[in-house]
Amino acid sequence: MFEVAPLLRRRPLRPDIAAMTDLIARLQAVLGPGAVVTEAADRAAYETDWRHLYHHQALCAVLPKTTEDVATVVKLCAQTGTCIVPQGGNTGLVGGGVPAPGGNQIILSLKRMTKIRALDPIGDTITVEAGATLQSVQEAAAGVQRLFPVSYGAEGSAQIGGAISTNAGGMQVLSYGSMRAQVLGLEVVLADGRIWHGLKTLRKDNTGFDLKQIFIGGEGVLGIITAASLRLHPGVTARATALVGTPSIGDALKLFQALRAQAGAALTLCEFISGPAMALAGHAPFAAPSYLLAEISAHSPALDPNALLESTLAAALENETATDAVIAQSETDRAKFLALREAVPEAELREGGAIKHDISVPLAAIPDMAAGVETLLAAHHADCRLSIFGHLGDGNLHINVRPPAGKTLTALNDRKAEITLAIENLAMSLGGSFSAEHGIGQIRLPGMRAHKSAVELDLMRALKQAMDPQALLNPGKVLPP
Repeated sequence: MFEVAPLLRRRPLRPDIAAMTDLIARLQAVLGPGAVVTEAADRAAYETDWRHLYHHQALCAVLPKTTEDVATVVKLCAQTGTCIVPQGGNTGLVGGGVPAPGGNQIILSLKRMTKIRALDPIGDTITVEAGATLQSVQEAAAGVQRLFPVSYGAEGSAQIGGAISTNAGGMQVLSYGSMRAQVLGLEVVLADGRIWHGLKTLRKDNTGFDLKQIFIGGEGVLGIITAASLRLHPGVTARATALVGTPSIGDALKLFQALRAQAGAALTLCEFISGPAMALAGHAPFAAPSYLLAEISAHSPALDPNALLESTLAAALENETATDAVIAQSETDRAKFLALREAVPEAELREGGAIKHDISVPLAAIPDMAAGVETLLAAHHADCRLSIFGHLGDGNLHINVRPPAGKTLTALNDRKAEITLAIENLAMSLGGSFSAEHGIGQIRLPGMRAHKSAVELDLMRALKQAMDPQALLNPGKVLPP
């Protein structure tokens, strides 16, 4: 059993006003005008998460421009025992990039660190600073006929550092993998202010521990990512996208299997949207019990994605695993199909919110997972409304429980923990995970306590103790007290 120092279990101390005033003055002197945000009205955007579930005050928000600036900030905070909340685009869904309750904390925003440091079309790599958005990296890659494949609705504001720190997924994990699969090297500021210069672009480097892996998905509790070397892929020469109606999620899974059998890795996107979720998103071109959004991408003229998609869908319509289908005839059509899928989370928020669950299960267990949740709600929470959507091809479903019609999410406050635990337990019983791509942050800490073994938690706490003995980096996240 690992011994965990009491410091990791201790709530941060109340701030010493004089010491904190002095710290802010020193930060202003180091970072220059406009780089330290202290007014409450100006801090609010940094202190509140995207879903408006968390709002806790910070001493200030700091906006460094360079890695050396970040290192200086960390050293000053280490000297004064001040906690640091690293923040990217603040698009996360689990409260990982905003302050937790209690103690003296500053928010360290990477938004001004946006440089593309290197772009190598021969080695198919790009090296960027942590504040660069996913969209800016995609555009830079496209400029040299390459593809950066991590893509999701918030890509215009989501930043590379945050995406790496949460190991973000998105809609093309099926073919290209999550953010972890794209990272070749990292630059990281450690808890004592030292800089680890690990920006390699090698495909092979078998020299002991792969240190970058402990920061990918670490949510900033072990170090602050300031830059990354990323893998690029060949550009897409042609693609075919279809919105397909299916009788059930089981039929959607059969259609996915048929598409994968024909297209292999060229099947780059396969998203499920339940009927109720589609009703939130907007008007689909046709009515169906559920929908599958599929895309086949070609990286060479030898593959005709349209012909492949048409033949597979024709067979699915004949054997009734599909009820209807529309293939995009233009980029405008494709954008409309993708917008339907991406509109669901924001539509849920507008309609009163939802108790959100980000689970994954083995592909064969997907129908059992969906049926189990329906049975659970019918038996114990019949007034709730169920919305399911997500990444069918990699087993990741967003199972969201909405309040009764006409009511807000607060109507479920007394039942939220019970509903979440039951859905997570079901996923775990099927060999799944209670957090597939969103991470832990603050909201999934009960899940860590409920589902992680003592050995796993001991290992994580030992790593945290070794790398951040003062427990200053992103307190109140990932590791349950």
